Amino acid sequence: MRQLPVWLAAAWAMSLGVLGLMVVPMLFVHLPTPAVAGQMAAKLFAAQTWVSVVCGALLLMVFRSNRALTPVDTARAATLFVVAGVLLALLVELAVAPRIVARDNLMLWHRVGTAMYVGQWVCALVVFGKLAAVAGKTPPSLSESA
Repeated sequence: MRQLPVWLAAAWAMSLGVLGLMVVPMLFVHLPTPAVAGQMAAKLFAAQTWVSVVCGALLLMVFRSNRALTPVDTARAATLFVVAGVLLALLVELAVAPRIVARDNLMLWHRVGTAMYVGQWVCALVVFGKLAAVAGKTPPSLSESA
């Protein structure tokens, strides 16, 4: 159970990486037209948004729980990045993606969406890094803290 925050952060960061760096580029290579690939990519990015929201919400719940799964200072430092990453995910899905799908100034909105996706990925990687750094440390025994 103590490893739950690390696994959540890893799932979040790696799902972003695999989708953005491998799956979507393969769609554009292997599907018959860029329009078909774009439609499928939009559906996959929408699903990724909910993966990000769920992982972020669970991380925030773990950070705020009464069970000390994560040191308080690490949880505080990671909370900002969790919130920022989830907000970026929601902004991409609710504000940027509709403009890309509508092909409204496609180059601009694609660049904005890409930058926000990369920002979300960086947030997830920072959270993972912070949690992984403390995951290997042994918690202090009760006698040391008394």
